Amino acid sequence: MPNVSAENPRILYIHGTRVPPPTDCRQDRFYLLSSELQGHVIQPIWFTEPSQVEERFGSGSFPEYHTGRFTYHWLLNPAKGASGWWRRIRFTFSTALSLNRKQPIDCIVVYSHFLPALCGIVIKWLTGARLITEIATSPDLLHLTNRPNPSLKDKLRHHFSNLCLHLAVLFSDQTHVLAPDTLISYKKLRTAPQSVFHDFVPTLSVPRQEKKKDLTILLVGAPWYLKGVDLLISAFLNMQADYPSAKLQLLGHYPELETVNESFRSNPGIEVLKSRSHPETLELISRASVLVLPSRCEGMGRVLLEAMAAGIPVVGSRVGGIPHIIRDGETGFLFPANDSAALEDRLRRLLGDEALRAKMGEAGYRLVCEEFSEERYVSQFSGMVRAAIEGTR
Repeated sequence: MPNVSAENPRILYIHGTRVPPPTDCRQDRFYLLSSELQGHVIQPIWFTEPSQVEERFGSGSFPEYHTGRFTYHWLLNPAKGASGWWRRIRFTFSTALSLNRKQPIDCIVVYSHFLPALCGIVIKWLTGARLITEIATSPDLLHLTNRPNPSLKDKLRHHFSNLCLHLAVLFSDQTHVLAPDTLISYKKLRTAPQSVFHDFVPTLSVPRQEKKKDLTILLVGAPWYLKGVDLLISAFLNMQADYPSAKLQLLGHYPELETVNESFRSNPGIEVLKSRSHPETLELISRASVLVLPSRCEGMGRVLLEAMAAGIPVVGSRVGGIPHIIRDGETGFLFPANDSAALEDRLRRLLGDEALRAKMGEAGYRLVCEEFSEERYVSQFSGMVRAAIEGTR
């Protein structure tokens, strides 16, 4: 790891996901960010016992785990609901203020515009640090695309999301968005300082495509309706007779499976896979012929970059950050959201042309190496932090 000067900004990152970081430091973005930054990460994780943390990360890794010039501070499996929220809030505030007393924080970075952002706003006020909010989705669609007919609860969540979004962005010194048009639907937020760049994907760790004769279409993601699984199934069933050897694999947690149309469930060409570890998922991607992300709402689609890093052509809906990742006709194809016929057309063009699949896969690999690498991420993230601290756009 490169040497770091004492002048490097000190950040506090408030995480919004319970997924533990990778044990391989080369895949941990905070280890890589240590070349430019230093600081602390507050994160709830799904483990319930300290022994589980230490079994994964080594002896002495709980309650703190060090990687590069960053330290993780773990909160064990906070329950869902009000009690879990209160535990997270209390843990976040007590940890943040304790760390700031020991050495002042220069910048707070929060993942998502919900609870982490609301905590970040108050900590900013208490510490005087700068604040960056990362928006990891398309907020204008998030709660309206969970099911075909949004419920009253969905609509209320949408209004609450918009309220949180406005508070987070207006109180932030910088906003990290994954695509240029993320906030275009919000008139009051369009002029807020924004940094536009991809989410972190350890592309160097993705295995290259395994050449094989079988045709496999792969979707990785959940939930069912939001990720457009139904659209892909419809497209596949319509073309299956013309490609009898083709397989469709769906990887994700789908509790909706019991209530959706059963016409495909006995189809030998469709396989629903159980969730698996990230390395296993990458191996699965490397064996695919085409990766499809037909989402109705999407911040960026990390799996698209993983597939491109493997040399796999990709097909994605024209929503959120997907058009910012896929170069239509070059690294894969885009299609209008909710249009299974258009999706079928793109898949037919790829499945029927092995040379086109190879050409697009190679173009995607080059694009990832040039524009979406770990090195580019570190440069853009650290630049965003410095811009927030210096008060520049």
